[in-house]
Formats: sequence, structure tokens, C-alpha cells
Amino acid sequence: MMSSLQLALLVAGVVVLLAIWAYYRWQVKRLSPRRADGDAPAVMGPEPPPRREPTLDAPLPASVTHAAPAVLDERLDAIVTLRLDKPVTAEAVWSVLPGSRRIGSKPFVVEGVPLQAEQPSDQAGGGPQADWQTLMPGQRYGALRAGIQLANRAGALNEIEYSEFIQKLHDWCEHWLAAGDPPDMLAVVQRARALDQFAAAHDVQLALTVRARRAAWSPGYVAQHASRLGFVAGALPGRMVWPSSEPGAAPLLVLQLETQAALAEDPELAVLREVRLVLEVPHVPANERPFERLRELATALAEAMDGWVGDDSGQPLDGAALDRIGQELDRLYETLQAHELPAGSPAARRLFS
Repeated sequence: MMSSLQLALLVAGVVVLLAIWAYYRWQVKRLSPRRADGDAPAVMGPEPPPRREPTLDAPLPASVTHAAPAVLDERLDAIVTLRLDKPVTAEAVWSVLPGSRRIGSKPFVVEGVPLQAEQPSDQAGGGPQADWQTLMPGQRYGALRAGIQLANRAGALNEIEYSEFIQKLHDWCEHWLAAGDPPDMLAVVQRARALDQFAAAHDVQLALTVRARRAAWSPGYVAQHASRLGFVAGALPGRMVWPSSEPGAAPLLVLQLETQAALAEDPELAVLREVRLVLEVPHVPANERPFERLRELATALAEAMDGWVGDDSGQPLDGAALDRIGQELDRLYETLQAHELPAGSPAARRLFS
């Protein structure tokens, strides 16, 4: 028979083992990724693509009858006006254009003046006051112009790209019975380099990182809290967006997490210790208060998920640091406005793309 001492030691041993097991379970629960509750949205993944405005990349349906605005801009494009011997249809133009609508890394556009557009006789060739429009199906045009973009995030238009554009322009002129006088290559390339230098100096992508203080997160946990703040699923896995107040406009902010975690076979077992909130500054109008939104949402998300806000290098950002960033962005917005490239405008979005 056990003595009282042996029994006491046995009971004490069992208690110690239970305590160790309980501590282990608590540690596992504390350190394992936090998961969404039963009301969590689906893991961040593709949503139906947003409606795109008609462009030359995708010919319009025949039922569209409204005029589409011109895209080409003297500040951003090398433009050649083509003198036509006879009117051409949009379909005839599209039939000889390459599907990519790009030469090298630069997009090009062909626009026209519709025959029914009221224009003085001296503008039949597409003068400065001509009613240039994006080509529409079923429409006939008395004048055309073609342009290639001078700079984008891939760099400045170079001599090879411009030469290829001129060669294609020559081929198009033969097909459409047209003639045009392209600008001098040296002048175009110099303009392209100057525009590229300006763009490089003012192209800002601002990111705030929310990092976990203790327990990691699952993708569903992040998606749940982000959706409560107004984020919706993005077009790519691991992306959520905070929509613009303007229908059809680019999103104000993008919430990014590791794509590998979002695509995991069981995303709820994926471990995240940080997410990024990204603002493409030249793409978002100043009147949307994008930095204030970014700051508020990053702070709210950090508080909701027991995290903290820092920069990409892992340094914490306090209120004073965020104030300084906001002041720098205000100056950037003013500079873009002064150069007639206000953030969020079609021209700015083309240049910084």
C-alpha cells in the first residue's frame, strides 16, 4: 500500500504535469496565428475585374454611340497628324494596328476627327481646334493622328522605339493613303528624357507597414478586420483595396500581404506578421485626402489586430514622423499641380504607370 507521502508526491506530480500541459496549450494558442471568427469574409482573392472605359485595346461594342474623349497630350506624347486622301473607318484603322498597342515599353494611340464633327475647312487635316476623339466602331474619320508616349515608369522613349514608331507610321500611311510629318528624332528623345527626369523625381509610392506585436495573424483574420474598415477584395490574391469616392476611379489605397500566404492550400494556417498599406501618390487626387486616409486606416488596423505602425525598414512611426511625411506629400501635390499634372488626373496616371 502507498504511504501518505507517496500518495502526496503522486498527486503533486500529476498537478505539475497538468500545469505544464496547460502552459504549453496557452503558449500555442498565444503564438499561433489569430484567425477570423465565423463572420469572416472569404480569403482575399480575385474579384470580378472593374469596368474599364473603352480604349483602343478593346474595340467598343456597336451599341456605343457617345463620343470618347481624346487621350493624346502634347506634354506626354510625340504626335503626328496624318493627312488622308479619303475618309477611313475605325475598323479599317484597327485592322492594321498591332494588338498590344505598344512599341517597346511605350503605348501608342491613334485618334480621329469624325466626319460629322463641325470644323472649319482649314481644320480638315486635324488642326489644333479639331474635335479629336478615341476611335469608335462604325464611325468614319476625315483626319487621324498617331502618338507615342514619351515616358512612363519603364523610362524615357529611346531612339530605337521612336524609329520603330516612325516605320509603323510609314506602313499605316501606305495602308490608309495618308501622309504625315513626324517630328525630329533628336528633339523627341530630348523631350522624353526631360519628362522622364521630372517623373523620376516626383514618383512616390508611400507604404505604411502594420506589424504584429505578439501573436501572428492568418489571412482571414486580416481580411476580416480590413473589411470592417471599408476595404474590399482586390483583383489579385493577397490584395484588398479602399475604393475611391469617384465611381470607376483607381482605388485610394491598397492593402498587401504575402501572396504565398494568400495562395496557401489552407490559408487559415498561413502565418503573417505584417501587412502593407500602399498609396500610389501620383494616382490619387489630393481632394481625396489620401495620406490622412492612409494614416487613419493603418492606425485603426494596428489597434484592431494588436499591431504597430512602421516604415518598410521596420522603424516605428510616431505622430511627429507621420506629420512630417504629410507635409512632404503636400509639397509634392503642389509641385504636380504647378506642372499641370495634378495627382489623379488622366495625364498623371499615364505618366506614372
